[in-house]
Amino acid sequence: MTANGSFLQLILEASFVVQLVMLILVLASIVSWTFIFLKRKDLQSVLSVADGFDGRFWSGIDLADLYRQLTASDYRSQGVENIFIAGYREFARLRQQSNIDAATLVDGSQRAMRIALTRELDRLDERLPFLATVGSTSPYVGLFGTVWGIMNSFRALGNVQQATLAMVAPGISEALVATAMGLFAAIPAVVAYNRFATRTERLSTRYEIFMEEFVSLLHRQVKPR
Repeated sequence: MTANGSFLQLILEASFVVQLVMLILVLASIVSWTFIFLKRKDLQSVLSVADGFDGRFWSGIDLADLYRQLTASDYRSQGVENIFIAGYREFARLRQQSNIDAATLVDGSQRAMRIALTRELDRLDERLPFLATVGSTSPYVGLFGTVWGIMNSFRALGNVQQATLAMVAPGISEALVATAMGLFAAIPAVVAYNRFATRTERLSTRYEIFMEEFVSLLHRQVKPR
């Protein structure tokens, strides 16, 4: 291969180890982009649901009616809706029991919402660890391919009496390709992880605020008892 070979030639004529490194990085990049699109769609859906729920919750609708709407068989609740459902379900269950004071009613509802919140946050964190792993390890995987390619180039020089740039150019070129592919896999994963982690944190704060507001509302409902 000449020094001015194409990018595809560099890959096809690279050593087996470097080709394996490139394959791993390409697969990691493909999976990362798949997760990025899925997570983006998921977060947009959750945010849309949260906006719609806030409008209904603060519209003055009866909480029992809102609960029935969200638990209907033809409706798929998600996000903050699941937190509300868990809290109101426990509140209604405890309220049917005799000799239950107001503090117990509200505390039981709050515990149920806290469990639902943990489940929702776990679901929001799905796929993020993979993006973080790709973003942190891909440059090192690419660096391994770089070191291997350069090592092969210098090993080839030991078998000749006069070294030329054309002799080491292929090995160095494939090494640099491995570095570039490592960065190509890592950079989008890091950017996406930071962006999604920020959105998840904001959603977590939003859920926490809703829980506090809902608890205050339940306090007002049971206060006359």
